[in-house]
Amino acid sequence: MKIVLYICLLFSSLLHANVIEVGPNKPIKSIKKAIALAKAGDTVMVHKGLYKEGNIIINKRIVFLGKNVPVLDGQKKYEVLSIKADSVVVSGFKVIKSGYATLEDPCGIKVYNRNYVVIQNNVLDDNFFGIYIQNGSHCIIKNNRLTAYGKEEQSIGNGIHCWKSDSLQIIGNTISGHRDGIYFEFVTNSVIWRNISTRNVRYGLHFMFSNDDAYISNIFKNNGAGVAVMFTKNVKMFNNFFEENWGDAAYGLFLKEISDSYIIGNKFSKNTSGIHMEGTNRIQVEKNVFEANGWGMKILASCSDNIIKNNNFLGNTFDISTNGSLVLNTFNNNYWDKYEGYDLDKNGVGDVPFHPLSLFAVLTERNPSAMLLFRSFMITLLDKSERILPSITPDNFVDNSPLMHSLPL
Repeated sequence: MKIVLYICLLFSSLLHANVIEVGPNKPIKSIKKAIALAKAGDTVMVHKGLYKEGNIIINKRIVFLGKNVPVLDGQKKYEVLSIKADSVVVSGFKVIKSGYATLEDPCGIKVYNRNYVVIQNNVLDDNFFGIYIQNGSHCIIKNNRLTAYGKEEQSIGNGIHCWKSDSLQIIGNTISGHRDGIYFEFVTNSVIWRNISTRNVRYGLHFMFSNDDAYISNIFKNNGAGVAVMFTKNVKMFNNFFEENWGDAAYGLFLKEISDSYIIGNKFSKNTSGIHMEGTNRIQVEKNVFEANGWGMKILASCSDNIIKNNNFLGNTFDISTNGSLVLNTFNNNYWDKYEGYDLDKNGVGDVPFHPLSLFAVLTERNPSAMLLFRSFMITLLDKSERILPSITPDNFVDNSPLMHSLPL
């Protein structure tokens, strides 16, 4: 009954909605004046032009629509657009040059404790923070392009920053040049889908304390430290690309204190480390491609009950590395291009187990300067001997059913 009443009220408000036009050649030339005149349900249509009106506050349910990409300029002094009402739609603007402040976090567009807000088809350029959702729910951030020009972490904010929120949809955005491309903290039941996050100073995506979320079919490329997911459970990571994240502390995907999650169908290519895992438990790593990384996976001794199966490991310097002798994880039915076993019964599975942890990987983990001996004849000889008769590497660090051919992933 409540839903029916809500729908009736919504249609009633739409029937009485007005369009208030703003522009250099219109009777109303001020956006703030148009918003003041608008009633709930109205549309404020802003025509092409440059608008320098300081901090613009939307405090009523309106559609805020840009025609021919009008520019909202914060002049490096103000938060440009502040949304303080439910069910606001913002579309079609170029938002530039927000203020800079380390305490207030001024933004191009910020949503304050509101629900059902839609921010779509906007261009945000040279803002401190791009789009910020503070304590919101059921908000949509879709098809926006966010560009910043930060060189150091402390000099720039995040592209899309979401804090203490629920049921968000972050879809089809392109983000570059920020501290973190997308940042989630205390965000639940949300999805990050089809975004491109590149050349950000720190992380392409940064998760903290955000449970029951999914990120699907995104591209994270050439970011300072890759992607980090920390102190979180029940995360689904499907069909993403983690590419060209290089550096001493860079990873395709860094996992710390993660549990009960899924990493399925992703591609990790040309990263210092494809996946780096610390304190992770009950993670299913399946149908991924690890290609041309320094390390395919680093699984530290603090990890347990993780299942790594049906993955392709191709052209990595080291497929697997660890820092301890206790093995509490399972490897099954993976393809390893370094496997030199045989398949006499022709069932596609190697007849002898494969030990993916090389002796040199163990030595390098303990003494990084050993990399100077990489590709030397002696190290190659020791590695081959270790694979036949393991003595230093844990003998239970093994794939008992290695595949003879790569999976068509």
